[in-house]
Amino acid sequence: MTTPVSLALAIGALVAGAVVGYLVSRARTRREEARPPGPTVAELLERLVRSSHNGVVVLNKFGDMVLHNPRAYELGLVKVNQADSRARKAAEQVVETDEPMEIDLSPIEARGRQPEAVLGQVRPLGDGFTVVEAVDHSEAIRLEAVRRDFVANVSHELKTPVGAIALLTEAVLDAAEDVEEVRRFGGKILRESTRLGQLVTELIALSRLQGAERLPDLNVVEVDAVVREALGRTTLSAESADIRITTDTPSGLLIEGDRTLLVTALSNLLENAVAYSPARSPVSISRRLADGMVEIAVTDRGIGIPEDEQTRVFERFYRADKARSRATGGTGLGLAIVKHVAANHGGSVGLWSRPGTGSTFTLRIPAHVRPDPAPEPGRTAAKTSPAPRQEKTPERTPRLVVTGQDSPDHGGNL
Repeated sequence: MTTPVSLALAIGALVAGAVVGYLVSRARTRREEARPPGPTVAELLERLVRSSHNGVVVLNKFGDMVLHNPRAYELGLVKVNQADSRARKAAEQVVETDEPMEIDLSPIEARGRQPEAVLGQVRPLGDGFTVVEAVDHSEAIRLEAVRRDFVANVSHELKTPVGAIALLTEAVLDAAEDVEEVRRFGGKILRESTRLGQLVTELIALSRLQGAERLPDLNVVEVDAVVREALGRTTLSAESADIRITTDTPSGLLIEGDRTLLVTALSNLLENAVAYSPARSPVSISRRLADGMVEIAVTDRGIGIPEDEQTRVFERFYRADKARSRATGGTGLGLAIVKHVAANHGGSVGLWSRPGTGSTFTLRIPAHVRPDPAPEPGRTAAKTSPAPRQEKTPERTPRLVVTGQDSPDHGGNL
C-alpha cells in the first residue's frame, strides 16, 4: 500500500526530472542559438582541402592516410587507397627530423593524361602527423622547355642569314673585278637580307599578337576582299612554283575583324600550301558560313603531314620538312601567326591532313550579323534580305583545331 510519504517522493522525483530536462533542453537551445549560422570551421577546412588544385594527404605516424582529397588521386599521390611509397618514406623522415622536405612525385611511367612532373612538399603537423602536398609542375617545365627552344631557334635562324651575308660580302670583295661574280653574289646577299628582314618582321608581328587579347575594335570586313588581296600577294610565288591557285565564287560574306591581320593570316596559309606542293598541283580556296562562323579553307595536294606532327605545326619554328622549308625561304613563323590572328578574332584554325594526299587548313572567324532595318513610322517592317545560306558540315572535317587559348603558345610554320 502506497504511503503518503512514498507518493510525495515520487511526485518530487517527477518534478525534479521535469525541471532538469527543461534546463538541459533550454541550455541546448541557447547553444544552438548562440552558434553562428552556416558551416563550421571544420566543415570549411574540409571543403578547402577537397577543392584544392593540389593533391593533399595527411598521414599518421604509421603512414596510414587519415585525410586526402580527390586531386591526390589525379596526381598519383594516392593509389589504391594508399599513399605513394615515396611520400610515406619521406613522411617517416619528416617525423624524425621535424623538418619539411621536398620530393619528386613524378609518375615513373606516364599514362594517359597523368601529369609528367609532380613536386611533393612534406611538412610536419605534430604528434606524428604529416601533410603531403603534391603540385603539378608539368606546365611550368614545358613552358621553360619552350622558352629554351625558342631562344635556340631564334639564335639559329638569325645566325644563318647573318653568317651567309658575311661570307658573301667577303666573296664580293674578292671578286671585285669580276662583274658577273659580283652580280651573282650580290643576288644571294639580297635574298639572305630579305629573308633576315622577313624573319625580324614576323617575330615582331608574332610578339604583338601574343601579347594582345581579343581585338577590342572590330571593323566589318568583306571576306571576298580578303581572299582577293591574299591571292594578289601569293600570285608571284605560285607562278614561280608552277602552281595554280583556284577559288570558289564570291560569297558576299562579312566578318568582324582587322582586315590587315586577316589578309596576313590567309596569305600565310596560301604561301604554306604553295611551298609544300609539287609543281603543277592545284591549291584551292573555299569559303562558307557554318554555325555562325565564316570558314575559309585552303586545300593543297602536297606532301601532307603525319598525324603525330599535326599538333606541332603551329609551334614557332617547327617545320615538318625542314630542308624544303628552308629552300622555299620559310621562316617557321607563318602558322604561329595564323593561330594568334584567329585567336585574337575569337576564332580558330583547323587542320586536316594525310601524308601523300594533301592538307586543308581552315580559318574560322565569327560572322558579322546584319542588323534588321528599323521600320518607318506607320509601316510594317520590311522583309530583310536573306542571309547567305549556311552549309552543312562535310564529313571531312578538320581533325585538329587550335584556338590559341586552349593550347599553350609555342607558335610555328610548316
